[in-house]
Amino acid sequence: MTYMIEGLAPDRFAPLFAMDDAGLAAINARRVTATADMGFPCRISLEDARAGEELILLHHVSHDVETPYRSAYAIYVRPGVDAARYRDELPPVFAGRPIALRAFDAAGMLQTARLAAPGEADGAIRDLFADAGIAYIDAHNAAHGCFAARIERDGV
Repeated sequence: MTYMIEGLAPDRFAPLFAMDDAGLAAINARRVTATADMGFPCRISLEDARAGEELILLHHVSHDVETPYRSAYAIYVRPGVDAARYRDELPPVFAGRPIALRAFDAAGMLQTARLAAPGEADGAIRDLFADAGIAYIDAHNAAHGCFAARIERDGV
């Protein structure tokens, strides 16, 4: 069994970077500058922004399903980056962070969840996917609760 983790598509966020601060505020988004090399995880590149880089902080619906488990929270995105793709390996934004893994069936209903301490996410993902009823896993930063990435079964 293999799995795939992909960053969000940059095209959907590109218009935000052309907006002024008032336009961003009107949609409850903010332009921010990373103040450290860790702590500003881009959901497109799946890497932390470096100190001094510009990001947009916005509200994002990560689990857009018609179930009680529909979910949304704040995320960061950076301009000019490509969507990351990781097959059977974890993206840099998982390193050093406890990750909450929420495992869903094909109908978007939560089946189980697991908390993975730093260094444990790969094994936890594989354990969750051992259940054929798990269609995908949404990873969240355990401390702040923000969406980290969608993890899908990879048919390769």
